[in-house]
Amino acid sequence: MKILKNDLKSELNIRTQKDFPEEGIEFIDIMPLIIQKETFNEIVEKMSTEISNKKVDYIVGPEARGLIIGSAIAYKLNIGFIPVRKAGKLPPTTVEKQFDYEKEYGKDTLELPKLVNEEYKNKRFYLVDDIYATGNTMNAMKTAIEEIGGIVVGQGVIMNIKELNDAKDVYSLLEVNEE
Repeated sequence: MKILKNDLKSELNIRTQKDFPEEGIEFIDIMPLIIQKETFNEIVEKMSTEISNKKVDYIVGPEARGLIIGSAIAYKLNIGFIPVRKAGKLPPTTVEKQFDYEKEYGKDTLELPKLVNEEYKNKRFYLVDDIYATGNTMNAMKTAIEEIGGIVVGQGVIMNIKELNDAKDVYSLLEVNEE
């Protein structure tokens, strides 16, 4: 893995594993960045600063690491957090929208929960996840939110794997190539 950009001052303890979860995929494990309190605090602080002037109503984060990062940022900004769950984790009566998307190694289905006492229409959302690879997860969430009337005002990640996408509108603290 080659680091192209690093906006973090904390030590980068990132692990990689070839051929996981299947052959041909190099898994990048950023959990050490979350485990170490100094690094995690720096990530939350920097991402919160990036988002703070965007007039966001909700942070949206997908399972699993997007839930961790997104909820911490929402807390820091004193706004709501929407956990995007894998299909079947929420009772059907609590699901606002279900949508399919392609991952790097297969298909998956995610669900947006219903909001409490309001609708998605005209609310402002910022999407947060750990790694941006092909962008399919973020793009699917963005499309689903926009289809029900929400406004996605930005998206941010800890790490963007640049060689796998050409995204220009994704805020990231780290940019890498897999080489």
